[in-house]
Amino acid sequence: MRSTTRKTLLALLPLLLLVAVACRDDAARAGARYYCPMHPDYVSDKPGDCPICGMRLVPAEKAAARKAETGGTEDRSRRKILYYRNPMDPAVTSPVPAKDAMGMDYVPVYEDEGQGARSTVPGMAPVEMDAQALRLSGVQTAVAERRALSRSTRAVGLVTADESRIRHVHTKTSGWVERLYVSSTGQIVSRGQPLLAIYSPELLATQEEYLRAREAARRFSGSQLPEVRRGGEDLLAASRRRLELLDVPHGLIEQIDRTGKPQRTVTLYSPASGYVTGKEIFEGMEVGPGMDLLTVTDLSRVWVEADFYEYESRILGVGQKVALRLPYDPATTRSGRVSFIYPFLDPESRTVKVRIELSNPGLRLKPGMYVDVTPELAAAEGIVIPDSAVIDTGVRQVVFVRTPGGFEPRQVRVGTRTEGLAMILVGLDAGESVAVRANFLLDSESRLRAAVAGMDGK
Repeated sequence: MRSTTRKTLLALLPLLLLVAVACRDDAARAGARYYCPMHPDYVSDKPGDCPICGMRLVPAEKAAARKAETGGTEDRSRRKILYYRNPMDPAVTSPVPAKDAMGMDYVPVYEDEGQGARSTVPGMAPVEMDAQALRLSGVQTAVAERRALSRSTRAVGLVTADESRIRHVHTKTSGWVERLYVSSTGQIVSRGQPLLAIYSPELLATQEEYLRAREAARRFSGSQLPEVRRGGEDLLAASRRRLELLDVPHGLIEQIDRTGKPQRTVTLYSPASGYVTGKEIFEGMEVGPGMDLLTVTDLSRVWVEADFYEYESRILGVGQKVALRLPYDPATTRSGRVSFIYPFLDPESRTVKVRIELSNPGLRLKPGMYVDVTPELAAAEGIVIPDSAVIDTGVRQVVFVRTPGGFEPRQVRVGTRTEGLAMILVGLDAGESVAVRANFLLDSESRLRAAVAGMDGK
């Protein structure tokens, strides 16, 4: 009997060895499983990246250790599965387990996941994340604090001539330039300095009319009739007035009175001191009424016109102090005040133009130069966070606030932004922590969870 039993055991030994090897392989395969820290529902039998968020998969041993740390919150054996969704396209679902076109298993969606994916921001849901997932995702946080935030802004200003100090030289009759006393643009002239001599048949005829009126008034002055004497005086006054209206200088009229002879040419003098900034004539050139002959600009005072963006217009005011720095001489800083804010907006650049009036000793500010304009702004106090924490969609501004279970999306309203900081007007309290790095990863995960919750509601 013993001999028979021994023979039977020897015959079954190879089969038992095969079973032991198969069990060992099954155990090895069972142990070689990998999970996504952000999406524990996704399981793979080989290392790699999560197809949903791209995060590196972790071995099952680490997932089990994390489950022990969280008190077994990752145990899904007793949770009710609502449906299965495509890991690459959450809009594709199935009531039973399935695979997509690439052979990837559909991810189960549990009942408590659909219930928890709610937030005050439409289209977004809270993101559950433990300490290990936070570390692997690279999310960093910063604490919101109440502090004073110094506002600052800068604009580029353009130096222009003071419009009230620009003078144009014209002639009111047709004629020819007999002599030009200004040889080039940029020449400095003084008030009353000769600019050009013009020959005009009309001016010559007017001078002769004045001389005849003067002779007639002299003859009529001996008349016994008061009306005749007064008529001669009125004719002389009208002739003299005509010369004055044609811009004939008083000195030339007095010379005509002394000599009794008309002058062939009439000299035009500079109406102000300054620089010749425009010259459109040459000697021998024919000129006419309304033609710009010369432009004389007084540059002892200049304007600086700076363009500020539309949203910055609320911080600007007449009389506000500004600092001006010359790009070609950074060591030199001038101070001035806003003298005028233009009452219209440039529709192309969406900017508001302001004017600063400055004295210009030594002609250091030349029209056409650029200067940096920095207004002095008072500091404002409020809730301040790093500017990188704000996700601006164009319609709303969202930050992710740290909670005991992960991150909660919250809509805020941002005020002043400067030097990498942002002031939160509404939606955040001091002491709360917000995500400042990898928050776009949280944004995509939040929208994904909200989509899952929305399909659950359907």
